[in-house]
Amino acid sequence: MAVTAKMVKELREKTGAGMMDCKKALTESDGDMDKAMEWLREKGISKAQKKADRIAAEGSAHVEVDGNTAVLLEVNCETDFVTKNDQFKALLQELGKHLLSQKPATAEEALEQKLHGEGDTVNEYINSTIAKIGEKISLRRFTILNKTDNDAFGAYIHMGGNIGVLTLLEGTTDEAAAKDVAMHTAAVNPRYVSRDEVSEEEVNKEREMLKTQALNEGKPEHIVEKMVEGRLGKFFEEICLLEQSFVKDPDQKVKKFVESTGGSVKGFVRYAVGEGMEKREDNFAEEVMSQVKK
Repeated sequence: MAVTAKMVKELREKTGAGMMDCKKALTESDGDMDKAMEWLREKGISKAQKKADRIAAEGSAHVEVDGNTAVLLEVNCETDFVTKNDQFKALLQELGKHLLSQKPATAEEALEQKLHGEGDTVNEYINSTIAKIGEKISLRRFTILNKTDNDAFGAYIHMGGNIGVLTLLEGTTDEAAAKDVAMHTAAVNPRYVSRDEVSEEEVNKEREMLKTQALNEGKPEHIVEKMVEGRLGKFFEEICLLEQSFVKDPDQKVKKFVESTGGSVKGFVRYAVGEGMEKREDNFAEEVMSQVKK
């Protein structure tokens, strides 16, 4: 029986499952609505969709490396308890391996791909894990980096996955140094590698603000420009990795440390789990009491 858009829409309204899942369920069930609903339940998709409107701003960052390719990804869940679950940890590894082998451009594209190129889709795999764990889980974002045999990746996961960093040093194979730069990046949170990456618009905006500050302090106009340039240097130190004091040796800049290895910083990615997302504000005591009363 041919599956129509109307049938997909009806199943979606009944179950809350995604369009692609509904289409597959109807195809597998030869257009039988009841069997399609049962198929979704068996796959844990209906259960997963019921949790889709929950807030999932906890989770873990994870790094997976395969030769000259590495990926930093963030997977979200509802509570930090789940991040210690072995099934959740296995999910992180499987998703990392999939992203490295299939190299999707976006998280949305990744969800529709077959896991490792065969079997269930990534979305179905995540939904089956949701059914087992009982919390909303989602692949939020990822970044894939590539290197040559003459370069080094540095991976660092902080506080059980709250912050994840992946660095790439060019011209050196010193992985320990690359990891040290990743640790620095996790701690200090630079926004750019060097001042060359900072847009002219952002620099001019900062320059104008610093000028206004200096004038408001009553400084003479003829020395304001000189003061602004000095303070602008401090601004670059705050946001540019290479100009920051290296956390493991504050007497030298990160640039000097990396140059001592014979390399240079090609790039970095830093994820703080849940940044920019709405957080749960549950009262834990109330939540426990509500469970006791059931």
